[in-house]
Amino acid sequence: MASFSDDFNRPNSSDLGVGWVEVSGDWSIISNQLSPGAAGGTIILRAATPMDSSDHSAQVTIAATTTASQGVWCRGNSNISSGYLWRNDGTSWGLFAVVGGSFLIIGTYAAAAAPGDVAKVEAVGSTIKGFVNGIQRVSVVNTDVPTGTSVGIRTESVSGLRFDDFTAADITAGATLGIAIATETAQQLTGTKTAQLSPAFAAYAAQPATGSKVAVLGAVAASEAPQTLAGAKTASIAPAATREQAQLLAVGTMPLSGPDIDVTVGPPRSRWSAGAVRGSGWEVGAPC
Repeated sequence: MASFSDDFNRPNSSDLGVGWVEVSGDWSIISNQLSPGAAGGTIILRAATPMDSSDHSAQVTIAATTTASQGVWCRGNSNISSGYLWRNDGTSWGLFAVVGGSFLIIGTYAAAAAPGDVAKVEAVGSTIKGFVNGIQRVSVVNTDVPTGTSVGIRTESVSGLRFDDFTAADITAGATLGIAIATETAQQLTGTKTAQLSPAFAAYAAQPATGSKVAVLGAVAASEAPQTLAGAKTASIAPAATREQAQLLAVGTMPLSGPDIDVTVGPPRSRWSAGAVRGSGWEVGAPC
């Protein structure tokens, strides 16, 4: 896998170094950025290092912009008379297939370029894509340019344009992607999706637990005072389990003893009654 990058962080110079081929125009480095000059017309810059395959991408940061053509290209030949170009004309982005020097537009995205925008073009098989700040804006299927390994920049030569941080690299299946150059706020998902569960592959009967575990209970952490019970409860009394001999009662100061006596309180009664003296066979008279 081939790759190439340049951050242009070096002294001002009209010599870009061995990493570049100035196909047309007079390019230079000014204040650590790439300048296309101000001669007018469209000029082309190509990386001296080609990619290893026709599946690759190229990107560049537009450091300063104006209403003029400015863009990046990939899968090209040595002078981009063939290839794919992703460029902004000051009002919108366009994706072009270049065949025999003719530019055929194959996709657009309506937005003007802004300082700091990162323009990227990618060609993998017949899928050609254009990105702005890491976000795919155009994706088309096109077979006009099946092969090519050159990458570079194409722009008008006007003083208001500046470029920075050019990068190009081959793309292969399973390749590790580089760190994103821009991030976007995650968008809230709407709607729901329900998946159909397939039947279980196997089922197992529950197993009984074996063994036991004894734990020592800790001391009571708190206690409560007994509470008065509300309401009432009635219970049947069972027969006495034992009995005791009745004790004699005392009446006044005269203790009672002897066998039990039935006492009836009422008018005095007696089997004997007093009345007139009755006569008898014997009489008492004067002494003899």
